[in-house]
Amino acid sequence: MALVGSERKYTGRIINLDLDFVRFPDGSTGALEMIRHPGAAAVVPFFDTPGTRDPRALLIRQFRHAANGFVWEIPAGRLDPGESPEECARRELREEAGVSADTLRHLTSIYTTPGFTDEVIHLYAAWELSPVPAAREPDEFMEVHEVPWSEVGRLLRTGEIRDSKSMCALMFVQCFMNKP
Repeated sequence: MALVGSERKYTGRIINLDLDFVRFPDGSTGALEMIRHPGAAAVVPFFDTPGTRDPRALLIRQFRHAANGFVWEIPAGRLDPGESPEECARRELREEAGVSADTLRHLTSIYTTPGFTDEVIHLYAAWELSPVPAAREPDEFMEVHEVPWSEVGRLLRTGEIRDSKSMCALMFVQCFMNKP
């Protein structure tokens, strides 16, 4: 697929909306609405070292207007201009969760919804946490929770964790790191 042209339809604080004109693999052309997003980072913070039997993870319950209530999540946020995904993950840990991490490991990167946005979220795990002052944005309302890994599994199985980036990161840890 090749981009033939693009028109900016909306410029916002978080996203932009473009109408892209593209040539598809079969040679035909068409118009696609695309939400442009700078990308983000999200991190699963652990209070315990890898190999602990039932490690404690840090989860947040954040008010989300789009979900009409509080949602279980891992700390996350969008990349600032010129900021690396790792720098963003560390900043979000400080701002939202009030912790810093000595050890940060990249897990994977995911497209959130590639049918209409170019947003990529870089997922991390973190250990060796130290408390620091939180610095939340004025529109961020959240509670920080220390949750045993066995309880994280229950929250996933029962559908109480529904945020996709958090589900991907938590399941990645469970599937591929076995124990954090």
